[in-house]
Amino acid sequence: MGSHVFHRAAGHVPPTAVRGEGIILIDAVGRRYLDACGGAAVSCLGHGHPAVVAAIADQAGRLAFAHNGFFTTDAAEQLATMLAESAGSTLDRVWFTGSGSEAIEAAIKLARQVHLERGEPARTRLIARRQSYHGNTLGALAAGGNAWRRAPYEPLLAAVSHIEPCFFHRYALPGETPEAYGQRAADALEAEIERLGPETVMAFVAETMVGATAGAVPPAPGYWCRIREICDRHGVLLILDEVMCGAGRTGSFLACEADGIAPDIVTIAKGLGAGYQPIGAMLCTAAIHDLIAAGSGAFQHGQTYVAHPVACAAALAVQRVIRDEALLPRVGAAGAHLDRRLRDRFGSHPHVGDIRGRGLLQAIELVADRADQRPFDPALNLHARIKAEAFARGLLVYPGGGTIDGQRGDHVLLAPHYITRDAELDDIVERLGDAVDATLAALPPTGAAA
Repeated sequence: MGSHVFHRAAGHVPPTAVRGEGIILIDAVGRRYLDACGGAAVSCLGHGHPAVVAAIADQAGRLAFAHNGFFTTDAAEQLATMLAESAGSTLDRVWFTGSGSEAIEAAIKLARQVHLERGEPARTRLIARRQSYHGNTLGALAAGGNAWRRAPYEPLLAAVSHIEPCFFHRYALPGETPEAYGQRAADALEAEIERLGPETVMAFVAETMVGATAGAVPPAPGYWCRIREICDRHGVLLILDEVMCGAGRTGSFLACEADGIAPDIVTIAKGLGAGYQPIGAMLCTAAIHDLIAAGSGAFQHGQTYVAHPVACAAALAVQRVIRDEALLPRVGAAGAHLDRRLRDRFGSHPHVGDIRGRGLLQAIELVADRADQRPFDPALNLHARIKAEAFARGLLVYPGGGTIDGQRGDHVLLAPHYITRDAELDDIVERLGDAVDATLAALPPTGAAA
């Protein structure tokens, strides 16, 4: 019997996953896959954690659904309290969503409403960065700078200004220090605000650490402090997208903690529910919430599954496990081990141009020539070939193309579960090394460089 599922690759039915054991996925014929990417940096606690499974069953048995237009629930209230406490003193209110894309949509709409409440209706413009990804709904896609994902829908997308990304490895000038580059990259925001007119700009949205589009790109030193200053000076709201890099992925609850700043609005999703239920969240400052409470009285937004009780119960259990099992320190230690192992295996590799990341969000960038950092010809689809070779070796990785500018460049992203042991990290790196080498050995002998 044929499949009636509309699969991502039309006409191709992927293997059927039937069971998970810790960080291992098992398909219908018994093949085992070591998950080095959490799907898309989603799974972080492994499969079948008893505390999470019990919380889901308990909540579903007591109350499956209550619309938040009529009721709140203990699960939503307790989870919001825990997230506000984890996020620090300024991010005080939580709006729950069903996904990261929905969280970004909510953040953009909230930013617009804030300026309406302030009596600044001319602030309608959003600034984002090239080589970013913020989701696949139309508003989130418009904000994102992922050229491949945007292209088919360009006529439908709202106008958003996109400035240069913060990507030291690819955009720094010869001899430029990371600190000088961070200042220059941040100053591109001020230049764009002044070009548009400060009175017309409502918000700047960016990933604290770039995820899938460019491959675990960390910010340059001082970049986010400078961005925060620019936003404050011009009355522009700062929205940080931590859908991938937040909720513990980099070793702190929010990735921006390491950069010494706090946004006005932040979005999280993937590690929030660890894949046990679909859930995301938008957090905002008490000042934003209180402004709306004293003005119009309501956020003009809403969706059916906002604060879904079972999803909130699952995420609450996930966050308690991360706290009670001290997994954030483990992410830091495991990330340091992974970084060492990647550098041992790929640090002198002739076709690995960069190794980067933070915590358990790391990547390698592939190059045709290490000396001049030339990328491979995009027609080779190198990242997809590596994914296939890794899959054949029972390894799940998250590769991407267009790393440099939306067309050129290949990387492989790793986002292991927070519970991954050092020996499993070693296995991940060895299998990835074998997959990369096998892929490169099978390439055509000429025409490799872009």
